[in-house]
Amino acid sequence: MAPLPNAELVQTSLQLYRYLLRCCRQLPQENIRQHYRHAIRQSFKVHADEDNPERIQQIIKRAIEDADWVMNK
Repeated sequence: MAPLPNAELVQTSLQLYRYLLRCCRQLPQENIRQHYRHAIRQSFKVHADEDNPERIQQIIKRAIEDADWVMNK
């Protein structure tokens, strides 16, 4: 299963959040979708107070790589 197009356009945490939730819609089983939606929401809450732009970009890059891995699993 291929990841969604335009991952390279994700620049903000809100764009990342939306991108990851859209990726979840492509997962085959409802229980898997629920698990990853929950994980995305929790991660978003944990990193909500991050204010270092470099760290935010690292988080975005890693999250997209992880989403690609999950989608190809």
